[in-house]
Amino acid sequence: MNTPASAYRPLQLGLLASVLFFVGYALLGAQGWGESAAVEQAVGEVSRWCERIQPGLWAEPVNALSNLGFMVGGLWMLWVLGRDVSAGREGLMYGHSPIALLYAGAAIWLGPGSLLMHGTHTGWGGWADNLSMVMYILIPWLVNVGAMGRWSNRRLLTIYGSLVLIYGTLRALNGWGLGINLDFFGLSIAFWVISEVLYRFHSQPLRWASGLVGFAVAGLFGITPMEMLAEPARYWWVLLFWVPGILAAGPPVGRRQYLPWFALGMASYMLAFAIWQTGKPAHPWCDPDSLVQAHGIWHLLSAAATVCFFVFLRTEVKTEKQFI
Repeated sequence: MNTPASAYRPLQLGLLASVLFFVGYALLGAQGWGESAAVEQAVGEVSRWCERIQPGLWAEPVNALSNLGFMVGGLWMLWVLGRDVSAGREGLMYGHSPIALLYAGAAIWLGPGSLLMHGTHTGWGGWADNLSMVMYILIPWLVNVGAMGRWSNRRLLTIYGSLVLIYGTLRALNGWGLGINLDFFGLSIAFWVISEVLYRFHSQPLRWASGLVGFAVAGLFGITPMEMLAEPARYWWVLLFWVPGILAAGPPVGRRQYLPWFALGMASYMLAFAIWQTGKPAHPWCDPDSLVQAHGIWHLLSAAATVCFFVFLRTEVKTEKQFI
């Protein structure tokens, strides 16, 4: 039961988990990280993300520790949710709603996940990084299609947990692309935008045309239809762009305000993506010994985007009784 006395318990648990993560990280790192992943460079060389690789706990100190932005952002969300409980506010993204807590927890986990890759340069660190991104990006599009498909919270959480388990296992066994050229994180970004368009402008004709939105999203990230046609085995997954439309059986039960928070979140993420492109060894702006690293800025701006989207989802106002 949610009471004022337990309002900030999730925040307390989040803080404890964060502290325990760093304690565990330090203890494990003191024993040495073991063999580096095949894609990583040696100590003293320049990493894939521009920063010079250091010995010790932090292979890429700036790129690793900039992930604190995700953890701070997620803990702030838990504080806001605790304040909701104290004030008696309820809703999908309010108080101790399981979906709200899942979102905040996933935002926090983005930090350790990415930090494990940039800090350890191990294969398992790369797995944790990729899995943390998928665990976050699944939430908004599942919330959207769940609302339009009239899913219960239990069903949504069951599907979420199943996808995370299946993806995490296949990623561990088959590596990036799952052995079938499937970038599930990138596909989920497209799913989110497609489902958001459906959420805002839902109609039966749009359901069947909605997959075309996915091609526009791919274009924003530099993948053109000509490339897709030239390499169908590599880009076969564009056929999945129609999945949100298939799942979005009915109109949503609420309305959201897209300005300013959704727009700010998108702007922050796209700016982060543009800066991310400059944080590579071949780019003329790469300075491996600088305390300002493009990839670190990418982390901070991406963390800001998760906060913006959290506030955006809280703007929803119900237009009919929610399915339970």
